[in-house]
Amino acid sequence: MTARPPGSYASPMDSSGLAEQAALVALLRTRPGNLSWPELTTEVLEAGSAVEVWDRLVPAALIADPKEVTPQTAASEIQRWDAEGYRLVSILDPEYPARLRGIQQAPPVLFALGAIAVNDLGVSVVGSREASPQGIAMAAELAREFVARKLTVVSGLARGIDTVAHQAALEVDGRTVAVIGTGINRVYPSENRGLQEEIAARGLVLSQFWPDAPPQKQNFLMRNATMSGYGLATVVVEAGEHSGARTQARLAVEHGRHVVLTDQVVARTQWAQDLLGRPGVHVGSGVSSVLDIVEHLLTMWEELQRLVAS
Repeated sequence: MTARPPGSYASPMDSSGLAEQAALVALLRTRPGNLSWPELTTEVLEAGSAVEVWDRLVPAALIADPKEVTPQTAASEIQRWDAEGYRLVSILDPEYPARLRGIQQAPPVLFALGAIAVNDLGVSVVGSREASPQGIAMAAELAREFVARKLTVVSGLARGIDTVAHQAALEVDGRTVAVIGTGINRVYPSENRGLQEEIAARGLVLSQFWPDAPPQKQNFLMRNATMSGYGLATVVVEAGEHSGARTQARLAVEHGRHVVLTDQVVARTQWAQDLLGRPGVHVGSGVSSVLDIVEHLLTMWEELQRLVAS
């Protein structure tokens, strides 16, 4: 991976940010009171400070073991990650992706390689790992067309549709974001190592897991929630009855995001048929139809932005 120069926390201005990040990492590592990550995230967001929550939930007198995780040990860990090129962004940081912050499953921390864009205008392109030639061709064309419309192509770096979408976006010098289901120090599948490195150099690789976390089934479901929250919409190009794209489509509906299903997905899967009629669910019959839907969603978004700004 391409590493950044170390020393991001050298200035006094950054010291308070490091303290908040360290307190949050310590909370997630220790889980005081057996609180879950979502519960701790809620506590931190309500307080507006991870340091405040740490001080309230973990009184200093309770820390007796020198091997215990503390904000001080977490700060050293964060600085080590930074020196290795992995940037930590907490949900309290201004650099945290704005749309992602608004969903219930927003990760408390993200690890990033590449350029973060707070208000990134992205569309997820997802689908089957065992994609058909028609699905592959459609994913590639959609990715190129989204880039032409100044949209970021978001996907999960899996085999099949995800890989093709990332590659097609890069081929036309577009921005692509890979939201991965492992730690950022890992590559899965292994054959996508070069692609992951290229995305880190030219776009953005995001992980919500500790840097060395291995691939696990539940990680990919959590990754799908993050992908849904990150962008404006999810386009499901091709998917089976038990595809991870099914999870992302359902979550996108929960998040109030738009979902575009191809007519093939609707024809072949019960879960897609069950989504029909839900708010924000659209069906496209081909590339041109999907693009018309996305352009309409983009126009709606731009109009909303103008109303908010006026």
